[in-house]
Amino acid sequence: MTERCLVLWCPDWPVRAAAEEAGIDPAVPLALVEHGVVHACSAAARAMGVQRGLKVREAQSRCAALVVLPLLPAVDARRFEPVLTALEAGIPTVQVVRPGLVVIRVSGPARFFGGEEEAAGEALHLLAEAGAPGARAGVADGPFTAEQAARAAAPIRIVPPGGSADFLAPLPVTTLGLPALAGLLARLGVRTLGGLAALPEESVRDRFGPEGEIAHRIAAGLDPRRVTARTVSADRDRHQAFEPPLERIDQIAFALKRSAEAFVSALSADLLVCTALTVELVADAPSSASGQHAARHRRTWLHPRSFTPLDVIDRVRWQLEAAGLTAPVVEVVLHPEAVDEAAHHEQGLWGGGPDERIHHALSRVQSLLGHEAVVTPILAGGRLAADRIVLAPWGEQHPPQRSADAPWPGRLPGFSPTAVLAERPRVVVQDPAGRDVTMDERGAISGPPAVLVAPGRPATRVEAWAGPWPIEERWWDAAAAVRLHRMQVTCGDGTAWLVAHDDTGWWAEARYD
Repeated sequence: MTERCLVLWCPDWPVRAAAEEAGIDPAVPLALVEHGVVHACSAAARAMGVQRGLKVREAQSRCAALVVLPLLPAVDARRFEPVLTALEAGIPTVQVVRPGLVVIRVSGPARFFGGEEEAAGEALHLLAEAGAPGARAGVADGPFTAEQAARAAAPIRIVPPGGSADFLAPLPVTTLGLPALAGLLARLGVRTLGGLAALPEESVRDRFGPEGEIAHRIAAGLDPRRVTARTVSADRDRHQAFEPPLERIDQIAFALKRSAEAFVSALSADLLVCTALTVELVADAPSSASGQHAARHRRTWLHPRSFTPLDVIDRVRWQLEAAGLTAPVVEVVLHPEAVDEAAHHEQGLWGGGPDERIHHALSRVQSLLGHEAVVTPILAGGRLAADRIVLAPWGEQHPPQRSADAPWPGRLPGFSPTAVLAERPRVVVQDPAGRDVTMDERGAISGPPAVLVAPGRPATRVEAWAGPWPIEERWWDAAAAVRLHRMQVTCGDGTAWLVAHDDTGWWAEARYD
């Protein structure tokens, strides 16, 4: 089922936005250039033979008075934002395709204004008042057909329900915006959308794949896409400025009490709670004349349930203690990094359960012993088992610098060890003849492991072993280079070890249980 859509198109919007930004009359011959090629041009430039896709020199040879400006998408979006805001004030559910082109689900506005043509006229009136005169509107089944209707005639073109296929039939296949597919269809003799729609759908799908199948449905007036209105996220940040700047932690925490309460209350009014909080501390610069900027210290805190005003103040206090700022604080910014529906965090009949009690207990320990007193492990990336563990303070989001999703050549596949040894205890690995097993320069072992002497255990017989697997890091730096080989061994007493060999001998890296 297709959806009736209203498309509003502002012709030459990038040119108009660039001209307004540069203070140039949009009526002059003007072209926007990207990578030495004309991306868009004004009506006056097109009248002189300038077209999109021409190189700059060729465009200037056709129009000597051509004004050339760089293409700046940020300028297009910034200039279009006030127009879009004015449009959404009168007609909601607007989806922005790009600056100057929007799609609206027309069923609601048509019922409100008394018809599709009346809704399109009201939308054009809103655009004209917001500073985008000369816009065009098209109404049809699906956003693609509605866009082609908006480009076909001014100011309003309405394609009746079920008439999209007939309207699109004479248009060239290049209108789909798929150059590779259009070129292949043209070589096969299919040059119009009507010719493409006449082909059997199964044959198009088998020959051109999913892209061809979607193009066939669009050409047949069966555009499956739906309008997805944009959602403007509310600014939930809370700024607390201090004048004069404050130096003492207790003063900052006391002054922040109302802001923390307002921060949590604003979220509660929208039936939301904050589960991840980013606190930014802004310290005063020693001297603006010296060119030094204000120091900023950001940290993201997590909460197993949701932040209360007291939790927010505690995190600010802990961050102030750990930041070690040498200048007084001029501002504190509270930003909800992650929010959730309040219904998911309601208290149970018998309280919050063990998670809440654990959180309160660990937070209390932090308040007594310091922020770094309670840490939790986070899985990181690395080749050695110990490298994959990063300890972060409780309640703090500390993303590891080494991503766990990276390939990490040399990392052991399969199950991870149960216990990773903090120290590297020495072990003895011997072959059946009682000689110590060694490694040569090529990574070959001198003999099969037969006996293992693990730390704190008697010598045990090796039942099975796998490896060795080499690891070589920073081979170009002799001082920081790491060269070692690792093996997995299973002993007769039921234990399994991950051992490694380097220039100093064998040592135990981890244990399997």
